Amino acid sequence: MARRCAVTGKGVMFGNNVSHANNKNRRRFHPNLQETSLLSDALGGMIRLRLSTNAIRSIEHKGGLDAFLLDAKDAQLSLEARRIKRRIASKIEKIQAAA
Repeated sequence: MARRCAVTGKGVMFGNNVSHANNKNRRRFHPNLQETSLLSDALGGMIRLRLSTNAIRSIEHKGGLDAFLLDAKDAQLSLEARRIKRRIASKIEKIQAAA
């Protein structure tokens, strides 16, 4: 499984461990990924995603998964997140058409 956030696209970064003697060894910086279940009001259920903690905070700030995905640009989202966004958008269209 890739070490990449499904929403923000944050992934592994590379850098150096630098000792006191200024010796440099390559290292990897892993994103803080969490397996989370988020409630989708439009779909009426929980959606499991592997998100960075920064993405979880952003989603909560926007008012939930539905609001975040509908406001986000497709180019910034992963394939999985774009599929969920399309499902949410179509469900909302059906609800609005029925009303």
